Amino acid sequence: MFKADDYRLKLKALSDNLAEAGYAMDIDHLQDKVEQLKAEQEKPEVWQDLEKSTRIGREISSVENKISAYKKGEAELADANAFIDLIEEADDESLIPELEGMIAVADKDIGDMRIRALLRGKYDANNAILNLHAGAGGTEACDWTQMLYRMYTRYCEEEGFKVTELDFEEGDEAGLKSVSFKVDGENAYGFLKAEKGVHRLVRISPFDSNKRRHTSFASLEVMPEIDDDNEVEIRDEDIRIDVYRSSGAGGQKVNKTETAIRITHFPTGIVVTCQNERSQLQNKEMAFKYLRAKLIERQIAEREMADAELKGEIKKIEWGSQIRSYVFCPYTLVKDHRTGYENTNVQAVMDGDIQGFIIDYLKKTI
Repeated sequence: MFKADDYRLKLKALSDNLAEAGYAMDIDHLQDKVEQLKAEQEKPEVWQDLEKSTRIGREISSVENKISAYKKGEAELADANAFIDLIEEADDESLIPELEGMIAVADKDIGDMRIRALLRGKYDANNAILNLHAGAGGTEACDWTQMLYRMYTRYCEEEGFKVTELDFEEGDEAGLKSVSFKVDGENAYGFLKAEKGVHRLVRISPFDSNKRRHTSFASLEVMPEIDDDNEVEIRDEDIRIDVYRSSGAGGQKVNKTETAIRITHFPTGIVVTCQNERSQLQNKEMAFKYLRAKLIERQIAEREMADAELKGEIKKIEWGSQIRSYVFCPYTLVKDHRTGYENTNVQAVMDGDIQGFIIDYLKKTI
C-alpha cells in the first residue's frame, strides 16, 4: 500500500535541510553578488591584470555553482512532490521505486550542498597544496607514502579536482620519501584540510620475506594556495634562491639545464622546491606560491596555538601521533585457555586491494 504521507514527510525534512543550506550560503543575496562581480570584471583595469581577472572569474563561477545547486535541489523536491500526486491519482504502485530513486538523488544533492555550505573558512574555497613525508618504517614507510599519494590523487580525480605534481623524492628501494602536489578545484582546501596529520598503516609487509606485520607512518601537510601577494610579506633579503638540475629519467631539457628552484626563507627556516615545470621561470613562480602557502599555514597554526586549539598541529611521524590508522593484517592465531576457543581472524583486505579500500574509507570520512 502506498503511504503518500510518509514520503511527503521525507520531502519535508529534505526541504528543511535545503532551507538551512540556503540560509548558510546567504542564497538571497548571492545573485546580487554575482552582478557586482561581473560589473567589476568588466572594468578595463581588471582586464589588464590577468591574475585579478582570473580570480574574479573563479569567484563568479563558484557563486553561480552555489545558486545552480540550490535551484536544482528545489526542482528535485518539486518534481518528487508532483510525482507523489501522480501515483495517488493513477493508483499505480509500480511507480514507487522510481519515486524512491528521485528522493535518493535529491537527498544526495542536498547533502553535498550542505557540506559545501559549511566550508566558510577564509581559505576553504582556495586550491590546496599537499606535502606527504615518509616517517618511521623505512622502505615500508616510503611505499605507504606512495600509496597515500595514489589514494589522494584518485580521490581528487573522482571529485573533479586537477592534481599537479610539484616535487618528489623517490625512496631508496621503493615508494616515495616525499612528494608535493597542488590540487585545483572549488573548495579543495576546505575538503582536504582535515586530512592534515600523521597516517599509520599496519599490514603484512611485502618487503619482508618472513611475512611479519609492520607498522609504517607518513605525515600529510595541507596548505591553502594564496593568490594575493599582499597576504604575506616576503622580503628579498629574507630569502635565498638556488637553481639546480631537475631529477628524472632524462628527455627534453631534463638533467640538461638548471630549471629546478629551491627557495630558503631565513626567518622561519622553511625550504621549498619545485622542479615539475619545464622552465625555470614557471618553477620559480610555483615555488613562491608554495612558500606563501607554507607561511599562511604557519600563521594559522600560530593563531590556533594562541587560542589553545591545536587541531592543526603536525606531530612527530611515529607511534601515538597518528590521526588515522589503516589496519590490514590478520591477528595471530591464539587459543584462549579460559574459554577453550581459538581467536581466529581472517585478513579482510589483501595487499593488492588496499588503495581501493582506503579511497572508499576516505570518501566516507571527509
